[in-house]
Amino acid sequence: MWVTADRAILEQAKKGQFSKSAKAPVSVPDGLVDEVERQMVRRVVDLIALARKAGLAVTGFEKVKGWVSGGENVRALLQASDGSERGKTKLWTPEGARYFGCLTAQELGLAFGRGTAIHGALASGRLSDRVVEEATKLKGLREIGGDEGIASEGIEAT
Repeated sequence: MWVTADRAILEQAKKGQFSKSAKAPVSVPDGLVDEVERQMVRRVVDLIALARKAGLAVTGFEKVKGWVSGGENVRALLQASDGSERGKTKLWTPEGARYFGCLTAQELGLAFGRGTAIHGALASGRLSDRVVEEATKLKGLREIGGDEGIASEGIEAT
């Protein structure tokens, strides 16, 4: 079953929407949305960690700034949702890159093998494309009502 990556849509599962689509009774566990979000966070964190190990990701303000301003082909700028707004405005998203602020400092830090991280960047590549795809879905789950850029993305619900 494919579901739009939107918290409000997933919350409708309790109202029988899954049963209607499956044309059969579907038991929806309590906390389904939170569990899907938790698993999506883990997927995004794991993919960023793989990108880091492959040399496609950096963290830290100065390293990220160097990539963004130094001509590195940046695919995505990652900034912690709970980081300082003032600090986050000092970096810009390069043309053609995506911006994601859907991970907390602790979650982003986990991806980089640190306690916390506020800034991160991903170089272009297939693995980074996968991070962007999964982070887009996570962003939809973490926003109330999602946003129009997310509406066509789907997540697999089992």
